[in-house]
This record gives sequence, structure tokens and C-alpha cells, in this order.
Amino acid sequence: MTDATTLFLISLFLLLACAVFVGELFSRLGQAALVGQIIVGVILGPTVLGPFIGLPGVSTELSGLQVVATFFILMMAGLQVTPAQIRNAGVGPVLLGLGIFVIPFIFGAAVVHLLYPSFSSLENLFVSLTISITALPVLAIMLRDFDLMRGRLGPYLINASVVNELAAVTAFAILLRVRSGGSSTWVDVLYAVGTVLLFLGSILAVYFVLQALRRNRSWERISERFHLTWRTREAGLAVLIVAALGAALYSQLLGLTFIVGAFYAGMLVTPESAGRRQHRAISVVFDAVTWGFFIPIFFALVGFDTDFRLIGATVVTLAAFAALALYAIFSKVFVGTSLAPTLGWSGQEAYATGFLLTSRGAVELAMAVILLSEGVFTQTVYTIVAGVGLITTLISPIGARPFVKQLVSDQRRTEEARRWARLDTFPSDSSVIPSDPLDPRGP
Repeated sequence: MTDATTLFLISLFLLLACAVFVGELFSRLGQAALVGQIIVGVILGPTVLGPFIGLPGVSTELSGLQVVATFFILMMAGLQVTPAQIRNAGVGPVLLGLGIFVIPFIFGAAVVHLLYPSFSSLENLFVSLTISITALPVLAIMLRDFDLMRGRLGPYLINASVVNELAAVTAFAILLRVRSGGSSTWVDVLYAVGTVLLFLGSILAVYFVLQALRRNRSWERISERFHLTWRTREAGLAVLIVAALGAALYSQLLGLTFIVGAFYAGMLVTPESAGRRQHRAISVVFDAVTWGFFIPIFFALVGFDTDFRLIGATVVTLAAFAALALYAIFSKVFVGTSLAPTLGWSGQEAYATGFLLTSRGAVELAMAVILLSEGVFTQTVYTIVAGVGLITTLISPIGARPFVKQLVSDQRRTEEARRWARLDTFPSDSSVIPSDPLDPRGP
């Protein structure tokens, strides 16, 4: 009889080893590595090989590891976005983020009701809610994988995804509050909105305090004294993780899920707040740990946690699931491609936006787990939601890649043109122009 620790290590070894090598294979085939990593989880999970090789599914230990992986991924995503980016983005990301949530959510409720008439009204709304969320960590990974964070599209979509998730979290809090039997719907709505405003107000307060300390150079003195007096190795990184965990716990206690706090904590760590050298060192460490361990294991666990045997039990359930997955894909692609041109974007950017925003993931699954534990979702409904998230996450990078390749090519040509433009600004006086060492005429 294999004990729990040994079984956990076997599962971790198989998932990570296969996810790393299959992810590399998919990268060489021109696809995002996360596609192969998810497929590994599906194959090793209860859908295919799990029952035959003795892997029972996501255990308590693996579930805890998935939470930690989600925390690191969200914090890494926050490190790539600064408050200045959001402040300078304007109303565009807000409108796009609200549009890609509200429209799929409203029409999704009607689609879920048609496909699953036996669902209660609240169950219907919860399913529609979960399939209307764009996964911020998945989107951030794809943008990094596609090298889009240097242009305008990457930060813009990150900001829109943040708005999308905040809207989804607010709606989730409202629905949970209504289900718990509050005094009235309007009181529940006001309570949920007030909670979000409290959290954002707290984050803004910390940001403004840091700004004030930087203006009078107090923060620079505090940071310098910290680095001189603390002798523990990588103390700055440890303090950062403690602060991020505190923000995650704060958002969790407010009912906003821990991932919101992790993202905003990372966002507050800028070259100005941490120091340029320290920020670069922290980013290098986070990139190495997150990309090398947490990202492969996270996506492998997404596939590992899904049992498609429940969905394919009958032709009716399989057809309903396929229809729901098609709606989830079409709704995001349609809304994204429809709204992008109104922002003055090209056709390539519009289609890339539509497919990139199709991905689901961490927040959706976190909500589904909560609803399963609360008895709102059955195991079958949970599998449907997780399965839709899996399929849309697979489709997202595959559909976006042809359009992204052109965007990246255009972005590199623009950067090259700017470099040549800077060279053209040198003085025309030949005395200040370096000579060619291979010219036999000499300087």
C-alpha cells in the first residue's frame, strides 16, 4: 500500500516531468507550451490513464500546491504591470474589460438555461459567471510567451483583464450574498460593491503613501538602511512575499479571493518602490521559479483535475457540453473582435484580442471549487465548468498565434526603425562620427 507522501511525490514527478518535456515539444511545433502542459494533465488524470496507473486525481497536497502556483503566477503578472500603465491607459481598457464580461454573462445565462433547464436560477447564473471570466494568469503567460508585453497590446489587455476579473469577482460576491439569504438584493449589491471599493481604496492608499515617501526621498533612505542592516540572505524577496501574502489574505477575507491581492501586491513592486537593481533581481528570481516550476505544474493540474468521463456519459450531456464550449469561445472572440476596432486597432490586433481573451483558468476554477464545496455545484457541473475552461484555454493560443506572429513582426520592424531614427539624429560633422576600422584610409 503506497502511503500518501509517496503517492504525492509520484504524482508531482510525473506531472512536472511530462509537462516540461511535452511543453517543450509543443513550443518546437509552434504552439504555446501551456497547451501541451494541459494535455499532459488530461492524459495522466482520471479521464485517460489515472485509474490504470494508480493516480487518484488532485489530492489535498496537490490542491495546496495549485493554490501556491496560482499565487506566484498572479504575483509575477502583477510585477509586469505598473500603476502608471493603468493610470495612463484611459477608459479603453475599462470599457473592453466590462464588455468582455457583461455581454457573455448576460447571454450566457440564457444559453445555460436552454442547455440545462434542470438547473436552478442561481446555479444557472453561477455557471454563466464562471464561463465569462478571462483568465488573467493565462493571458499574462500567453502575452509573455508571444513577446507582446513590449508593445501597446500586452499592457492594454492586461488592464482589461484586471477590470474583467474585478467585475466577475463583484458579481460572484453578490450572488453568494444573495444565496446566503441576506436582507434584500439591493443591500447585498451595495455590500459587495463596497467591499471591492474598500480593497481598491486600501491599495491606492498604500500606493499614495509610497509616492509621498519617494517624493521626499524618505523611501530611498528606508530601503538603503534595510539593505545595510538586514543580514539574512534574500531578505528583500522574503519581505516582498510576506507582504504579498498579507495582501492576498486581506482580499480573501474580504471575499474577493486571494488572487486579486496577489496581483495588486506584485503591481505595487516597481523599480521606484523596490529600487531598480533590487526590482531586476526580484523579477529574475520570480521568472525562474514561476516559469521553471509553478507554471508547468499549474497547467498540468488544470487538466489533471478534469474528468471528461462524466461529460461523455450520454450523447445528450456531451452535446450540451460541446454547445456550451462553442458559446464560450464564440462569445469572447465576437466581443473582442467587435470592440477592438472601435479603439482604433488594426484587424490583426482585433482578431488577436478576441482569441487571447478567450482563455479561462485560475479565477474560474477557484470559484468552481468554492461552489462545489458549498454544494451549489455537483461533480458533473464542476466538470462541465472546468472542461469549458480547459477547451477555451487550449483554443486561445492556437487561434491567436497566426495573428500574433504578424503583430510581433510589425513590432520588431517598428523597433528597428526607431533605432535607425535615433542613429540619424547624430551630428553630421565627420569629426564626431566613429571611423570604420576596416577602412584602409584610416580615420
